[in-house]
Amino acid sequence: MRFSTRTVPDEPNAIAVAEGIALRAGVSLRKLNDSNPTHHGLGPKMLGHGYDADPRGPRDAREALASFLSARGRHVGENRALPGARSHRGTAVSGGMTEASAPEVSPERIYVLSSTSQAYSWLMKLLCDAGDAVLVPKPGYPLIESIARLECVDALSYPLHYDGSWTIDTAAIREALRRDTQGHIRALVLINPNNPTASYVGAHERDTILSLCKEYDVALIADEVFFDYAFDDDSDRPGHEGEGSATRRESSTVAGEGTQHRRFAGESSVLTFALDGFSKLLAAPHAKVGWIQVSGPEDEVRQALRRLDAIADDYLPMSSIIADAIPALIALADTQLAHVRSRVSTNLAVLRRLLDQDENGLVSLLRAEGGWNVLLRFPAVIDENELVLGLIHDHGVSAQPGYFFDMESNGYLALSLLPEGEEFERNVRDVLAEVQTLIDR
Repeated sequence: MRFSTRTVPDEPNAIAVAEGIALRAGVSLRKLNDSNPTHHGLGPKMLGHGYDADPRGPRDAREALASFLSARGRHVGENRALPGARSHRGTAVSGGMTEASAPEVSPERIYVLSSTSQAYSWLMKLLCDAGDAVLVPKPGYPLIESIARLECVDALSYPLHYDGSWTIDTAAIREALRRDTQGHIRALVLINPNNPTASYVGAHERDTILSLCKEYDVALIADEVFFDYAFDDDSDRPGHEGEGSATRRESSTVAGEGTQHRRFAGESSVLTFALDGFSKLLAAPHAKVGWIQVSGPEDEVRQALRRLDAIADDYLPMSSIIADAIPALIALADTQLAHVRSRVSTNLAVLRRLLDQDENGLVSLLRAEGGWNVLLRFPAVIDENELVLGLIHDHGVSAQPGYFFDMESNGYLALSLLPEGEEFERNVRDVLAEVQTLIDR
C-alpha cells in the first residue's frame, strides 16, 4: 500500500527512544518542558480531571466504543432492520458480520474524532498526495467531493444504476482502475447504504470490489453511518416502481439471493477504514462524535496507524469533555435506534399509502433499502428547479432535487423520513399537489 508523502513519520530520535523505553518499563518521567496546565493544578475545576493528548482519542472512550462495536459484531443472527425487514430476496437482514464469529474490536484500531467529515479529510491526507484521486459513488452526497477539493484530491465518480433496484457498476470501477496506469487512484469510497439512493452494497458487488481493491492496491473507505436503518421489503408494496413499470410496482430481483447486508467494518482482506458516528447512530449530530475503525492486512494496518497517529497528533484529539460522555451516550444506542427506526418505518408506510391513494399516480418511490432518505420520481417533463421553486412559492417548503446528487436524468426529489407525522404527511401532500399543478399548466 502506498501512502502519501506528506505523512511519512519522522524516525524517533534518541530522546524519544529513551522516553519510550522508560514508559514501557513503567517509569513516569518528569518533564522540564511540561506546559500542560492541567498537570499543574491550573485547569478549571469544573472541567474535572487532567488532559492527556492521545492522538487516537481518550483511552476510556475508545475502550467503551470497542466494547460496543465488538458486542454489535457478535449479534450475528439478530435482525437489526426496521420491523418486518427482509433482504433482497426475503432473507432476514443482519446488522453484523455473517461469519460464525466476528473478531473483537481493539481500541488500538479506533480513532475518535468530531465527525465523519473530519475522518474523510484525515484519510485523504493519509492516502493521497496533491493530484491523486479517490473513487466516489454517483449518485451520492456531494460532501465528499467538497472535502476532496479542499485536500487537492480529485473525486472520480463511479456510477450506480437504477433498473428496479440500485446496482454498483463494478465494471466501470474496474475500467477506471485499469486505465490509471500511474496509480493516482488511492482509495475507493463506499457508502453502505448509499445516500440518497438508500441502497446497500450487495454480496456480489462486495466480493468484486474487495477483489479489485486488492488487485490494484487501493484502500477502502466504507461510510456505514446509516447501516442500522434497514427498511422492510418493498417488493410487493404499492407506490413503488421498477424501470418502465406501468403499475408503479417492482420485483425484488437483485444479485445476491440468500445473502445478508454486511458491514465492511473489520474487513481483513484489504486496508479498510470504516466510518461511523453518533450523528446517525444516536440521531445526535450535535454530540460531534465520529470514529474510524482500521482493519486489513497486519503490515498495512501497522503503517496506516503510524501515519494516522502523526496526522491526529498534529490536529490534537477530540475534547475530553465530550469523550467523557461517550460511555453514557453508548448506553442510549438501543433506545435511540428503536426511536428513530419507529419514526422512519411509520413515515415510510405513510408515504406508500399516500402514493397508492393518489389517483393521479404521477409520483413514485424508487426502491429503497435503508437510511433516512428516499428518492421520489415525478414526470421528467417537469424541470426539477421549477418544482422546487414552486414548492417554495406555493407551499413554503424547500427541497433537494436529484441533480444535487448527480442523478443521471431529470425528475427526482429527495425526501427525508425523519419529520414528525403531521409535518411528514403535509410534505408529501405538498409534493403531490405541486406536481399536479405543474402538469395541469
